[in-house]
Amino acid sequence: MTNQITAQLFETMIQHGSAALNLEKQMINDLNVFPVPDGDTGTNMGMTIQAAAAEFNRRHGSTVGESASIAASALLRGARGNSGVILSLLFRGISKNLKGKTEAGPAEFAAALQDGVTAAYSAVMKPAEGTILTVSRLAAKHAMEAAEKGADLEGVFLAAIEQGEITLAETTNMNPVLKKAGVVDAGGMGFLVIVKGMLAALRGEPMPEANETDAQENTIDYGAIAAEEITFTFDTVFIIRKNDPDVDLEPLRKYLNSIGDSLVIGEDDEAFKVHVHTDIPGNALNEGQKYGTLELAKIENMRTQADDMAAGRKTQNVDDLDHEDAPHSDEPVIAPAEKPFGYLAVCAGDGLAAMFRDLGVDAVVSGGQTMNPSTESILNAVNSVPAETVFVLPNNKNIIMAAEQCAHLTEKKVIVIPTATVPQGITAMMNVDFEAESAEVIRDAMLASRETVSTAQITYAARNSDFDGFTINEGDYLALLENKLFGTDHDIAGLLQGLAEKAAEKSAEFISLYFGEDVSEDDANAAAEVFRTHCPDAEVSVFSGGQPVYYYIISVE
Repeated sequence: MTNQITAQLFETMIQHGSAALNLEKQMINDLNVFPVPDGDTGTNMGMTIQAAAAEFNRRHGSTVGESASIAASALLRGARGNSGVILSLLFRGISKNLKGKTEAGPAEFAAALQDGVTAAYSAVMKPAEGTILTVSRLAAKHAMEAAEKGADLEGVFLAAIEQGEITLAETTNMNPVLKKAGVVDAGGMGFLVIVKGMLAALRGEPMPEANETDAQENTIDYGAIAAEEITFTFDTVFIIRKNDPDVDLEPLRKYLNSIGDSLVIGEDDEAFKVHVHTDIPGNALNEGQKYGTLELAKIENMRTQADDMAAGRKTQNVDDLDHEDAPHSDEPVIAPAEKPFGYLAVCAGDGLAAMFRDLGVDAVVSGGQTMNPSTESILNAVNSVPAETVFVLPNNKNIIMAAEQCAHLTEKKVIVIPTATVPQGITAMMNVDFEAESAEVIRDAMLASRETVSTAQITYAARNSDFDGFTINEGDYLALLENKLFGTDHDIAGLLQGLAEKAAEKSAEFISLYFGEDVSEDDANAAAEVFRTHCPDAEVSVFSGGQPVYYYIISVE
């Protein structure tokens, strides 16, 4: 067995870790105690590391430092949910440590893992113990100790895994919710599955075979785009190996903006990657080759794709092209900064998206519960907003961290308003002073507005659970109040009644019901009458949100 990690071995280890996680994805998802449907930990971590594994099918590093850099960049852009973002931060720290190194031995890799933990802790404002952070920290500590005692690479990995498993078992007692359910932390489990997969690659074991069904579950169908909404025909992606590492790509950026839209250019010291929608992809490729050697190009006709979707025919998955998870319908035109401030919201449902646009939002990223968009999806939308400063409304607590990573990936100033629910986001937009000249004034008003609104939601139980005093069966109706479990019932009427009583206790003045795609307008109006009966002095409004997963999202002010 080798005692040095080369570029090729590192890439194989990442792909092996990704395949291992994919096999254990559902098991990790099942550790999520909260029974509400969500972008589960196993799915989010799996799709995050898969971004790096897929990138290695497109390009390779010649040194372990280069390969680590490729992985870190792909992980960051593909990060989904809080667990995915933390995973990407771990590998960002590993990449920084390995920069400039041709190979990595036991001591070098242990130190890189330690730096990965440091990077993750530094980026999380309030690190919580009993999570992936705790498991990775103690695993890295023991890996360092093993390396200092002269252990080989396998010994370093084994030390990390041994301590990681001990710590993972202890997470049950570090978190009251985990303790009551008798489970370990899902993120910590995911981290260990990846590390074990990397060790298996180091040992030369065969790659785990992905289950075809699992692979399909990794794809989220965000819906079709009408052909008339497409401005330019060809979705064009290419990678250029730079002639000069310090080359200025601004002239290329200006040229590509002149012949297309949805432009994103990512670069490192060695290469740059272009994504653009244009009618003349050949011209884009020719201009790009003035800066280096063309390594990869992929071009697809979006109009024929839209026709296939409209006809119900199968189209090629975007993951086969560029692992971009943002739907084309949510990629607004990239334009120069025409105004000082712009706004971006994340939500699921045509009705909610239309409402945010009516309130002044420039771009909407499709996503929410069960559909946590990646950092790259949000970044593409941020870059497309024609403003110098972009305010981002995640509208989901599991999307906030992914949104915050965009600040490091764009020249635009990004201000994330940490809205945890859609009603918070709507209220924030209603409090924007579009005549204000200060970003701080706008930010403060939006932040303050969150305190004026309460959010209730009705969904279904995704799994059996004994949670917070409730015995919950899969398929039961669940009511949440401020993201905490309010009640469970076989009948939705009882939950609506309880939430209406709560609204009356708060002397609600304004109540808005956003009904989902599985609720009829008649049923929604009947639900509104329940609130009118209990809150006769409140103004009760009903809107078609069109959201999946949640039958009702209810705003109380």
